[in-house]
Amino acid sequence: MNKILDPQLMAERIESLKAGILAGLSLMIAFFLTTFVNNLVLAKYFEQLASLAIDSLDLQLLLKLGIAVFCGLLFGVTYRYIIRSDKNPQLKAGGVLAFGLVRCLTQVDVGLSYSRDILPFVVLGVESILWFVLAAFFLDTAIQLGWIKPFQSS
Repeated sequence: MNKILDPQLMAERIESLKAGILAGLSLMIAFFLTTFVNNLVLAKYFEQLASLAIDSLDLQLLLKLGIAVFCGLLFGVTYRYIIRSDKNPQLKAGGVLAFGLVRCLTQVDVGLSYSRDILPFVVLGVESILWFVLAAFFLDTAIQLGWIKPFQSS
């Protein structure tokens, strides 16, 4: 049988797509929440974090949002395969930290390269880890509720 049209394989792809969409939406929500906190609290009350403030809706903000959603999509698809139907908390934490730390450390690296003040980039890095923790929470909840089926390891 043609592997592309295999019903079981297509069902797995659909579940992965559902996981990716949910994680992408989760990161979108997390992006808006952290942007809101940055604007109303961090940038307002901490002078070193004033660069985190976003003044208006522009192309740069939309690009950041698009990147966050795409990272969430990739995370959701990968996370479903990482955790499978196992009950291993190290796999879950490892998947979240792998994605979160890659994004976090990249932002810190950019901060070291282009700015004397690294604190805003550290804040953005910590936010990245929190984004993926939130996405994992939503994915785990969706799997427990049966909205997304876990990948069955063979």
